[in-house]
Amino acid sequence: MAGEEEIDHETLTQSILLASSHHDIPTLRSLLHNCRANVQDPETLSSPLHAAIAACEPDIPEADGTDGVTNGIINGSTNGTTNGTSSNDDPDPKTELEQAAATLKFLLQNGAIWNDLDMNDETPGCLAKRLGLDLLYEIMVDAGVRAELLLNRLDGYEALAEEDDRSEEENIGEGDSTVPATTTTDENPSPTIANPSANDEETSSTTIQPTSEPSQPQEPSLTNSAYLSSNLTQTPTQLLDSTSNGIMMSWETPIMTLTAKHLLPRPNLRVLNIGHGLGILDNSIQTHSPTEHHIIEAHPTILSQMQENNWYNNPNVTIHPGRWQEIVPKLLSSGSTYDAIYFDTFAESYNELRIFFTEWVVSLLSEGGRFGFFMGCGADRRICYDVYTKVVEMDLFEAGLEVEWMEVDVDLKELEDRGEWRGVRRRYWVLDKYRLPVCRFLD
Repeated sequence: MAGEEEIDHETLTQSILLASSHHDIPTLRSLLHNCRANVQDPETLSSPLHAAIAACEPDIPEADGTDGVTNGIINGSTNGTTNGTSSNDDPDPKTELEQAAATLKFLLQNGAIWNDLDMNDETPGCLAKRLGLDLLYEIMVDAGVRAELLLNRLDGYEALAEEDDRSEEENIGEGDSTVPATTTTDENPSPTIANPSANDEETSSTTIQPTSEPSQPQEPSLTNSAYLSSNLTQTPTQLLDSTSNGIMMSWETPIMTLTAKHLLPRPNLRVLNIGHGLGILDNSIQTHSPTEHHIIEAHPTILSQMQENNWYNNPNVTIHPGRWQEIVPKLLSSGSTYDAIYFDTFAESYNELRIFFTEWVVSLLSEGGRFGFFMGCGADRRICYDVYTKVVEMDLFEAGLEVEWMEVDVDLKELEDRGEWRGVRRRYWVLDKYRLPVCRFLD
């Protein structure tokens, strides 16, 4: 009986993939009547979204000049069909690309997962980008944006629920010293969009969760508390955590130099930088002659290095040791405001950045001031970076901020040739363009 169910499931999967490659929405509607479109071929891991996009792959002329036509076969299909669509029998006036777009939207509405990975380590969007199918790529980006926005909102609802639970515990425990008044939780892992585990489009993006055994030391890059208690390795060109994950590296220097230039367009400004790292940005800030230069840094190793580098002796620099979550409220209560604010922390999720500009920047940034941050969300994959660019833009707008993106070239070959990543366990940057954000209050 179990064998029959397995065969039926495999048959259904192949039928869904075939109908997707034919852009056959009526058949898909029938097949998906009692199931979702989150299936994958067991061998290639291709999903229905992959199949619908792959069917639009442009024909590549053969070396013999036959344009891919051999013995009546066109790109592997017969009887005048191209990629599974018959030009003779299909009365629909839509173009193949339009049919594919409609199919993608239908599949997404029926539970297809936008960031499923096939055996080539490509999401459907990666495939569309590689094939030059811009319309289909944008559909996949928009699907990712919807999923990420919803997941971020759900995180907020979970936090509210936890607050309610804590309030109940506090009420129950009044007068009872055995009941804790507060609960402390670690930060969420950083927003790497990777292998999905949800069942529909609206919740189909996932983050990497810590899975260490209790007896093993926690991965420093996953939680801020683990990072702050870990040992760091610093060289003139690299700052690495205890497992050789890159925290900051010298290749970021042109980015930080340009950031300081745009955040401080004139001298005698007040600036707040959260996250010192190698000090690349703070050194650039000093070249613009600020009247006040405030730095929040939490890691003891970096603070010690700042002491050695005489940052504490600089007359216009104020060092605030500690986590920004503890320091920023004190700055606000003292009435401090700044003409420029920058945010670049490690082992914190996008949610922490969103909380910072939603709850704190709006109060700390002076009128006409500028806010920036290191835009590394989803930087391990082009579609993820494009998704989070839109997500960040929407969240900034909701917080009353507009953003101007400036593209900065990153020469990946040059970084490779000079061994920039040598000794680094995980490359946190793989793209040839960096988007530098400069944010201002909406008019």
